[in-house]
Amino acid sequence: MKLKRTALIAFSTLLPAVASFAQNFQDSRHPAGPQAAHIHELWLLMLTICTVAYVATMIALVLALMRARRGDARTPPDLASLEVTERGPLRTVSTGVGVTVVLLIVLLVASVLTDRALARLPLGDPVTIKLIGHQWWWEARYEDPQPSRVFNTANEIHVPVGRPVVMTLTADDVIHSFWVPNLHGKRDLIPGHTAITQFRADTPGVYRGQCAEFCGLQHAKMALLVIAEPADQYEQWAQQQRQSAPRPSEPLAQRGEQVFMSTTCVMCHAIQGTDANGQKAPDLTHLAARRTLAAGMFENKPAQLAAWILDPQTLKPGVNMPRNPLGADDLNALVAYLGTLH
Repeated sequence: MKLKRTALIAFSTLLPAVASFAQNFQDSRHPAGPQAAHIHELWLLMLTICTVAYVATMIALVLALMRARRGDARTPPDLASLEVTERGPLRTVSTGVGVTVVLLIVLLVASVLTDRALARLPLGDPVTIKLIGHQWWWEARYEDPQPSRVFNTANEIHVPVGRPVVMTLTADDVIHSFWVPNLHGKRDLIPGHTAITQFRADTPGVYRGQCAEFCGLQHAKMALLVIAEPADQYEQWAQQQRQSAPRPSEPLAQRGEQVFMSTTCVMCHAIQGTDANGQKAPDLTHLAARRTLAAGMFENKPAQLAAWILDPQTLKPGVNMPRNPLGADDLNALVAYLGTLH
Protein backbone atom coordinates (compact mmCIF):
# COMPACT_ATOMS: atom_id res chain seq x y z
CA MET A 1 0.00 0.00 0.00
CA LYS A 2 2.81 2.36 0.88
CA LEU A 3 4.57 1.59 -2.41
CA LYS A 4 1.41 2.28 -4.38
CA ARG A 5 0.96 5.60 -2.58
CA THR A 6 4.57 6.60 -3.29
CA ALA A 7 4.25 5.61 -6.95
CA LEU A 8 1.05 7.63 -7.27
CA ILE A 9 2.75 10.67 -5.77
CA ALA A 10 5.69 10.28 -8.13
CA PHE A 11 3.44 9.92 -11.18
CA SER A 12 1.39 12.97 -10.18
CA THR A 13 4.53 15.08 -10.26
CA LEU A 14 5.52 14.08 -13.78
CA LEU A 15 2.84 15.95 -15.71
CA PRO A 16 3.68 19.35 -14.20
CA ALA A 17 7.35 18.64 -14.84
CA VAL A 18 6.67 17.91 -18.52
CA ALA A 19 4.56 21.07 -18.83
CA SER A 20 7.28 23.17 -17.24
CA PHE A 21 9.91 21.62 -19.50
CA ALA A 22 7.87 22.38 -22.63
CA GLN A 23 7.25 25.95 -21.54
CA ASN A 24 10.95 26.64 -20.97
CA PHE A 25 12.46 24.45 -23.70
CA GLN A 26 16.03 25.40 -24.65
CA ASP A 27 16.65 26.15 -28.30
CA SER A 28 19.97 27.27 -29.78
CA ARG A 29 18.19 28.26 -33.01
CA HIS A 30 16.61 31.24 -31.25
CA PRO A 31 19.52 33.21 -29.78
CA ALA A 32 18.63 35.81 -27.17
CA GLY A 33 22.09 37.36 -26.82
CA PRO A 34 25.23 38.18 -28.83
CA GLN A 35 27.19 35.06 -27.82
CA ALA A 36 24.42 32.71 -28.84
CA ALA A 37 23.94 34.71 -32.05
CA HIS A 38 27.61 34.23 -33.03
CA ILE A 39 27.35 30.49 -32.39
CA HIS A 40 24.11 30.30 -34.36
CA GLU A 41 25.66 32.08 -37.35
CA LEU A 42 28.59 29.65 -37.32
CA TRP A 43 26.16 26.74 -37.14
CA LEU A 44 24.21 28.06 -40.14
CA LEU A 45 27.43 28.42 -42.16
CA MET A 46 28.52 24.88 -41.29
CA LEU A 47 25.07 23.49 -42.04
CA THR A 48 24.98 25.23 -45.44
CA ILE A 49 28.46 24.07 -46.49
CA CYS A 50 27.91 20.50 -45.28
CA THR A 51 24.52 20.31 -47.00
CA VAL A 52 25.89 21.55 -50.32
CA ALA A 53 28.84 19.15 -50.06
CA TYR A 54 26.54 16.23 -49.27
CA VAL A 55 24.17 16.99 -52.14
CA ALA A 56 27.07 17.41 -54.57
CA THR A 57 28.57 14.09 -53.44
CA MET A 58 25.26 12.28 -53.91
CA ILE A 59 24.81 13.78 -57.38
CA ALA A 60 28.34 12.72 -58.36
CA LEU A 61 27.67 9.22 -57.03
CA VAL A 62 24.46 8.88 -59.04
CA LEU A 63 26.15 10.14 -62.23
CA ALA A 64 29.04 7.71 -61.74
CA LEU A 65 26.65 4.78 -61.30
CA MET A 66 24.67 5.77 -64.40
CA ARG A 67 27.85 6.10 -66.41
CA ALA A 68 29.09 2.72 -65.19
CA ARG A 69 25.87 1.02 -66.26
CA ARG A 70 26.09 2.55 -69.73
CA GLY A 71 29.69 1.39 -70.00
CA ASP A 72 28.77 -2.28 -69.35
CA ALA A 73 26.99 -2.50 -72.70
CA ARG A 74 30.03 -1.22 -74.66
CA THR A 75 33.13 -3.07 -75.69
CA PRO A 76 35.97 -2.44 -73.19
CA PRO A 77 38.42 0.16 -74.54
CA ASP A 78 41.91 -0.84 -75.59
CA LEU A 79 44.97 0.13 -73.55
CA ALA A 80 45.79 3.11 -75.78
CA SER A 81 42.47 4.83 -75.18
CA LEU A 82 42.32 3.88 -71.46
CA GLU A 83 44.90 6.51 -70.47
CA VAL A 84 42.93 9.27 -72.24
CA THR A 85 39.66 8.08 -70.70
CA GLU A 86 41.08 8.23 -67.13
CA ARG A 87 42.12 11.88 -67.38
CA GLY A 88 38.53 13.08 -66.89
CA PRO A 89 37.96 11.28 -63.55
CA LEU A 90 41.43 12.36 -62.39
CA ARG A 91 40.57 16.02 -63.00
CA THR A 92 37.23 15.54 -61.28
CA VAL A 93 38.80 13.98 -58.18
CA SER A 94 41.50 16.65 -58.03
CA THR A 95 38.89 19.39 -58.27
CA GLY A 96 36.85 17.77 -55.51
CA VAL A 97 39.87 17.53 -53.22
CA GLY A 98 40.75 21.16 -53.89
CA VAL A 99 37.21 22.36 -53.16
CA THR A 100 37.14 20.28 -49.96
CA VAL A 101 40.39 21.83 -48.73
CA VAL A 102 39.06 25.33 -49.44
CA LEU A 103 35.81 24.64 -47.60
CA LEU A 104 37.68 23.23 -44.59
CA ILE A 105 39.83 26.36 -44.49
CA VAL A 106 36.68 28.50 -44.63
CA LEU A 107 35.21 26.60 -41.67
CA LEU A 108 38.47 26.88 -39.73
CA VAL A 109 38.64 30.65 -40.26
CA ALA A 110 34.96 31.04 -39.37
CA SER A 111 35.48 29.05 -36.14
CA VAL A 112 38.48 31.18 -35.11
CA LEU A 113 36.59 34.43 -35.85
CA THR A 114 33.58 33.18 -33.87
CA ASP A 115 35.78 32.27 -30.92
CA ARG A 116 37.26 35.77 -30.93
CA ALA A 117 33.81 37.35 -31.22
CA LEU A 118 32.62 35.43 -28.17
CA ALA A 119 35.34 37.07 -26.09
CA ARG A 120 34.56 40.63 -27.23
CA LEU A 121 31.54 41.26 -24.99
CA PRO A 122 31.80 44.74 -23.37
CA LEU A 123 31.82 44.24 -19.60
CA GLY A 124 30.80 47.60 -18.19
CA ASP A 125 28.98 47.22 -14.84
CA PRO A 126 28.46 43.45 -15.06
CA VAL A 127 26.39 41.21 -12.81
CA THR A 128 28.86 38.83 -11.17
CA ILE A 129 27.70 35.35 -10.23
CA LYS A 130 29.59 32.39 -8.83
CA LEU A 131 27.95 29.20 -10.06
CA ILE A 132 28.74 25.90 -8.31
CA GLY A 133 27.65 22.56 -9.70
CA HIS A 134 26.52 19.86 -7.26
CA GLN A 135 25.03 16.41 -7.76
CA TRP A 136 22.43 17.30 -8.94
CA TRP A 137 21.60 20.98 -8.50
CA TRP A 138 23.03 24.46 -9.10
CA GLU A 139 24.16 26.93 -6.44
CA ALA A 140 24.33 30.58 -7.51
CA ARG A 141 26.06 33.20 -5.37
CA TYR A 142 25.54 36.81 -6.45
CA GLU A 143 28.80 38.60 -5.66
CA ASP A 144 29.10 42.25 -4.64
CA PRO A 145 31.86 44.43 -3.14
CA GLN A 146 29.49 45.13 -0.25
CA PRO A 147 29.09 41.93 1.81
CA SER A 148 25.56 42.94 2.84
CA ARG A 149 24.47 42.76 -0.82
CA VAL A 150 25.72 39.22 -1.40
CA PHE A 151 23.08 36.47 -1.52
CA ASN A 152 22.64 32.84 -2.54
CA THR A 153 19.96 31.13 -4.56
CA ALA A 154 19.58 27.78 -6.27
CA ASN A 155 18.54 26.42 -9.67
CA GLU A 156 17.18 29.78 -10.80
CA ILE A 157 19.20 32.76 -12.04
CA HIS A 158 17.76 36.21 -12.69
CA VAL A 159 19.64 38.65 -14.94
CA PRO A 160 18.81 42.15 -16.19
CA VAL A 161 18.16 42.52 -19.92
CA GLY A 162 20.96 44.28 -21.80
CA ARG A 163 23.50 44.06 -18.96
CA PRO A 164 26.52 41.73 -19.20
CA VAL A 165 26.80 38.80 -16.82
CA VAL A 166 30.16 37.37 -15.74
CA MET A 167 30.02 33.91 -14.20
CA THR A 168 32.81 32.09 -12.40
CA LEU A 169 32.24 28.37 -12.63
CA THR A 170 33.38 25.55 -10.39
CA ALA A 171 32.12 22.18 -9.16
CA ASP A 172 31.79 20.69 -5.70
CA ASP A 173 32.05 17.01 -6.57
CA VAL A 174 32.41 15.88 -10.21
CA ILE A 175 32.68 17.59 -13.58
CA HIS A 176 29.52 19.40 -14.69
CA SER A 177 28.84 21.60 -17.71
CA PHE A 178 26.82 24.82 -17.80
CA TRP A 179 24.80 25.24 -20.99
CA VAL A 180 21.99 27.68 -21.74
CA PRO A 181 21.62 27.31 -25.55
CA ASN A 182 19.67 30.56 -26.04
CA LEU A 183 22.46 32.57 -24.39
CA HIS A 184 25.83 30.86 -24.89
CA GLY A 185 27.70 27.63 -25.57
CA LYS A 186 28.83 24.98 -23.10
CA ARG A 187 31.41 25.57 -20.39
CA ASP A 188 32.70 22.92 -18.01
CA LEU A 189 32.70 23.20 -14.22
CA ILE A 190 35.68 21.28 -12.85
CA PRO A 191 36.38 20.57 -9.15
CA GLY A 192 39.37 22.56 -7.93
CA HIS A 193 39.40 24.74 -11.06
CA THR A 194 37.68 28.05 -11.75
CA ALA A 195 36.48 28.92 -15.26
CA ILE A 196 34.87 32.13 -16.44
CA THR A 197 32.07 32.62 -18.94
CA GLN A 198 30.16 35.74 -19.91
CA PHE A 199 26.92 36.44 -21.73
CA ARG A 200 24.23 39.06 -22.17
CA ALA A 201 20.50 38.52 -22.57
CA ASP A 202 19.04 41.07 -24.97
CA THR A 203 15.53 39.65 -25.04
CA PRO A 204 13.34 39.17 -21.94
CA GLY A 205 12.32 35.60 -21.34
CA VAL A 206 12.81 32.37 -19.41
CA TYR A 207 15.69 30.32 -20.80
CA ARG A 208 16.25 26.75 -19.69
CA GLY A 209 19.77 25.57 -18.96
CA GLN A 210 21.07 22.04 -18.57
CA CYS A 211 24.11 20.21 -17.31
CA ALA A 212 25.74 19.03 -20.54
CA GLU A 213 28.37 16.71 -19.01
CA PHE A 214 27.37 13.29 -17.67
CA CYS A 215 27.73 13.69 -13.91
CA GLY A 216 25.97 10.69 -12.44
CA LEU A 217 22.66 8.89 -12.20
CA GLN A 218 20.46 12.02 -12.28
CA HIS A 219 22.49 13.98 -14.82
CA ALA A 220 19.48 14.46 -17.10
CA LYS A 221 17.52 15.99 -14.20
CA MET A 222 19.97 18.78 -13.43
CA ALA A 223 18.41 21.84 -15.02
CA LEU A 224 18.15 25.51 -14.16
CA LEU A 225 16.27 28.57 -15.38
CA VAL A 226 17.81 31.84 -16.47
CA ILE A 227 15.16 34.56 -16.21
CA ALA A 228 16.00 37.72 -18.17
CA GLU A 229 13.87 40.67 -17.09
CA PRO A 230 13.91 44.48 -17.28
CA ALA A 231 16.42 46.21 -15.02
CA ASP A 232 13.83 47.54 -12.55
CA GLN A 233 12.25 44.09 -12.09
CA TYR A 234 15.67 42.54 -11.62
CA GLU A 235 16.60 45.09 -8.95
CA GLN A 236 13.34 44.42 -7.10
CA TRP A 237 14.04 40.68 -7.22
CA ALA A 238 17.66 41.11 -6.05
CA GLN A 239 16.61 43.38 -3.19
CA GLN A 240 14.05 40.82 -2.08
CA GLN A 241 16.67 38.07 -2.19
CA ARG A 242 18.90 40.06 0.18
CA GLN A 243 16.21 40.11 2.84
CA SER A 244 15.99 37.53 5.61
CA ALA A 245 13.12 35.09 5.60
CA PRO A 246 9.87 36.53 7.01
CA ARG A 247 8.70 35.11 10.33
CA PRO A 248 5.46 33.14 9.94
CA SER A 249 2.31 34.70 11.38
CA GLU A 250 -0.17 31.84 10.91
CA PRO A 251 -0.29 29.10 13.55
CA LEU A 252 0.12 26.32 10.99
CA ALA A 253 3.21 27.94 9.47
CA GLN A 254 4.62 28.62 12.93
CA ARG A 255 4.30 24.95 13.74
CA GLY A 256 5.97 24.20 10.41
CA GLU A 257 8.94 26.35 11.38
CA GLN A 258 9.27 24.31 14.57
CA VAL A 259 9.16 21.10 12.55
CA PHE A 260 11.88 22.40 10.23
CA MET A 261 14.13 23.50 13.08
CA SER A 262 13.69 20.25 15.03
CA THR A 263 14.46 17.81 12.20
CA THR A 264 17.53 17.05 10.10
CA CYS A 265 16.55 19.78 7.60
CA VAL A 266 18.75 22.30 9.46
CA MET A 267 21.82 20.11 8.98
CA CYS A 268 21.88 20.74 5.22
CA HIS A 269 19.70 23.75 4.41
CA ALA A 270 20.03 27.44 5.32
CA ILE A 271 17.25 29.95 5.94
CA GLN A 272 18.56 33.44 6.54
CA GLY A 273 17.14 35.00 9.69
CA THR A 274 16.90 31.65 11.51
CA ASP A 275 19.35 29.28 13.17
CA ALA A 276 19.35 27.07 10.06
CA ASN A 277 22.76 27.54 8.45
CA GLY A 278 23.45 24.32 6.52
CA GLN A 279 25.78 24.54 3.55
CA LYS A 280 25.28 21.19 1.79
CA ALA A 281 21.91 21.78 0.15
CA PRO A 282 20.02 24.65 -1.55
CA ASP A 283 19.43 27.83 0.45
CA LEU A 284 15.69 27.92 1.22
CA THR A 285 15.40 31.57 2.32
CA HIS A 286 13.18 32.43 -0.65
CA LEU A 287 12.14 28.96 -1.78
CA ALA A 288 8.49 29.90 -2.38
CA ALA A 289 9.52 32.53 -4.96
CA ARG A 290 11.19 29.96 -7.22
CA ARG A 291 9.38 28.42 -10.14
CA THR A 292 10.62 24.85 -9.84
CA LEU A 293 11.80 22.23 -7.36
CA ALA A 294 14.59 19.64 -7.48
CA ALA A 295 16.65 21.44 -10.16
CA GLY A 296 13.80 21.93 -12.60
CA MET A 297 12.07 18.57 -12.15
CA PHE A 298 8.72 19.85 -10.84
CA GLU A 299 6.67 22.99 -10.61
CA ASN A 300 6.94 24.64 -7.21
CA LYS A 301 3.52 23.75 -5.85
CA PRO A 302 2.47 22.44 -2.41
CA ALA A 303 1.63 18.93 -3.63
CA GLN A 304 4.96 18.54 -5.43
CA LEU A 305 6.84 20.02 -2.46
CA ALA A 306 5.16 17.60 -0.06
CA ALA A 307 5.99 14.63 -2.28
CA TRP A 308 9.60 15.77 -2.56
CA ILE A 309 10.02 16.20 1.20
CA LEU A 310 8.40 12.86 1.95
CA ASP A 311 10.35 10.66 -0.45
CA PRO A 312 12.93 12.33 -2.70
CA GLN A 313 14.72 9.01 -3.26
CA THR A 314 11.77 7.66 -5.23
CA LEU A 315 11.45 10.79 -7.34
CA LYS A 316 15.18 11.33 -7.91
CA PRO A 317 17.08 8.17 -6.94
CA GLY A 318 20.56 8.80 -5.59
CA VAL A 319 19.97 12.39 -4.56
CA ASN A 320 21.70 13.37 -1.32
CA MET A 321 18.43 14.31 0.39
CA PRO A 322 17.15 11.44 2.56
CA ARG A 323 13.56 10.32 3.03
CA ASN A 324 11.62 12.19 5.70
CA PRO A 325 8.89 9.97 7.20
CA LEU A 326 6.83 12.82 8.67
CA GLY A 327 3.28 12.44 9.87
CA ALA A 328 0.54 14.09 7.86
CA ASP A 329 0.09 16.97 10.32
CA ASP A 330 3.81 17.74 10.51
CA LEU A 331 4.17 17.48 6.73
CA ASN A 332 1.29 19.89 6.09
CA ALA A 333 2.69 22.34 8.65
CA LEU A 334 6.16 22.18 7.10
CA VAL A 335 4.81 22.77 3.58
CA ALA A 336 2.79 25.72 4.91
CA TYR A 337 5.92 27.23 6.47
CA LEU A 338 8.03 26.77 3.36
CA GLY A 339 5.23 28.40 1.38
CA THR A 340 5.77 31.63 3.32
CA LEU A 341 9.42 31.94 2.22
CA HIS A 342 9.01 34.48 -0.56
